[in-house]
Amino acid sequence: MCGIVGITSNKQVISPIINSLRKLEYRGYDSAGIATLNQGFINEVKCEGRVNALEKNLLKSKLEGTVGIGHVRWATHGAPSTINAHPHSSEKVSVVHNGIIENSTILKKFLIKKGHKFKSQTDTEVIVHLITEYLKKNDLKKTIIKVLKKLHGSFALGIIFKDYPDMIVGARRGSPLAVGYGPNENYLGSDSYALKTMTNKISYLNDGEFCILKNNSVEFFNDIGNKINKKILELSENNENYDKGDFKHFMAKEIEEQPVTIKNCVKEYVDKINNDINIFNFPWKVNEISSIVLIGCGTAFHSCLMAKYWFENFTTLDVSVDIASEFRYRKNKFKKDALYVFVSQSGETADTYASLDLCNKNKMKTCSIVNVVESSIARDSKFVLPIHCGPEIGVASTKAFLGQMLVLYILSLKISFMRKDIDKETYVNKIKSLFTLSDLIKKTLETDSKTQLVCNSFVDIKGSMFLGRGYSYPIALEGALKLKELSYVHAEGYPAGEMKHGPLALIEEGMPVVVIAPRDEYYTKTISNMQEVIARGAKVLLITNKSKDEIYSENIWEYIEVENTTDDLLPFLITIPLQKLAYYSALKKGYDIDKPRNLAKSVTVE
Repeated sequence: MCGIVGITSNKQVISPIINSLRKLEYRGYDSAGIATLNQGFINEVKCEGRVNALEKNLLKSKLEGTVGIGHVRWATHGAPSTINAHPHSSEKVSVVHNGIIENSTILKKFLIKKGHKFKSQTDTEVIVHLITEYLKKNDLKKTIIKVLKKLHGSFALGIIFKDYPDMIVGARRGSPLAVGYGPNENYLGSDSYALKTMTNKISYLNDGEFCILKNNSVEFFNDIGNKINKKILELSENNENYDKGDFKHFMAKEIEEQPVTIKNCVKEYVDKINNDINIFNFPWKVNEISSIVLIGCGTAFHSCLMAKYWFENFTTLDVSVDIASEFRYRKNKFKKDALYVFVSQSGETADTYASLDLCNKNKMKTCSIVNVVESSIARDSKFVLPIHCGPEIGVASTKAFLGQMLVLYILSLKISFMRKDIDKETYVNKIKSLFTLSDLIKKTLETDSKTQLVCNSFVDIKGSMFLGRGYSYPIALEGALKLKELSYVHAEGYPAGEMKHGPLALIEEGMPVVVIAPRDEYYTKTISNMQEVIARGAKVLLITNKSKDEIYSENIWEYIEVENTTDDLLPFLITIPLQKLAYYSALKKGYDIDKPRNLAKSVTVE
């Protein structure tokens, strides 16, 4: 969630640190800061708010230095404020930190007894004072080893020292941390994306490891201080300048990019000439797998729910779906014949990574579906399927959601065919349908004007409901989540058939309810549920697909029709107007669409 940048160089580092912090803004944050070493002193500049405000403060302070650390903070311990912003510094040490120190209260009491005085309400400040205390009797390396052992919880750390003016120390447990290599300078970052404008040569720290960076050297150590070697990975040299272009927000651009990202993903995985799916390096025999467990958080969890329907319809496998934050703490009955599939846009989602780690420790079959192939989840999975969406900056996921669904759909088709659960003709026909999906999404984006009209009714409301059955149920959940994320409106996604089991009590006159009812096998049942809602005074927005048949229901407030395709691909099209509805509702309210309050793009803490 928070973002770290560190640079040790033989030239001024303020400008590149600011540029890298801008790259990390997509994660979501509420304050920012920089600390440098200059002329024997640690100097810091911090502020509540955005990097733009930090840059203005830096111009006033005239901060300089050839060694520095920067941070964008998403508040956990202590409210968003200048004093709680990172870095946190003593006379000797300055620290930036991603994660949570779970034993910070105990450590703070210990340090106060030693005479240390605290300025902030953060858990991070205990790290500063703990290092300061241990440096009194230990050298740098011993201090780092002892401090890391004292800290319980998760962290990625960037640390600079007054008495070691040419170095940065990085350390990792739980939260991701990357090291970048450059000529006469080296870098520390929360992810490779922040460093990619400066270098394409990257190494990653594993849990328990720390590193010492100087402008002309990088050393890595394990948790007991033994030096270790690291592979240097060379990233793609495609330094695409991903900006908003002519769009007002990244989210608007990312919604409109979906025909292209879907087309690219289909090209990556589907052989048009041979009508086959190019997943030939699957590392297990399909007859070794009898069940699939799909694991994710938030939007990724909804893509997993969607995939459950596909796997159940196309295969004879047992399929279950888990929220990662629940999975990692349950007493799981691990089975050797199960395939565990982890879905994450960033590939750094803390709960999803911890669930993967748990499966790896139990020697399970693990597969990840991610947007960032250099991420922790991708690196630690036995098998990786990228979604090929390119950068997604808007916190509320759009193109990555469709990308996750598409790869899960493709995987379900491939496994079903490999297991002979579907015949060759069915397999080929479904593959052919995939090549039409991009154009259908492009046409569905033309519902834009209708969506803009109906969004006015979602601006000043107390709450809303999104209803769907079968394939449409996970999409109802995702539609409700998008409205919550962007418009700060209470919205609930429900199976349409559950309305009479309690939620119907919430319906009142004029309440907008989105009913997702494509003309599939559930259509007539969903329309009946819709009529119950209308009878209680709700304003129903019906989302369905085009058909020659009339919509047989009275008193519908408004409807949006998407293009027509096979039942199992309709969820891709129905998602589009829901994304637009959330976007335009937030736009009407004047909210920060790309960076909704309290949310982060990459959730790297529990």
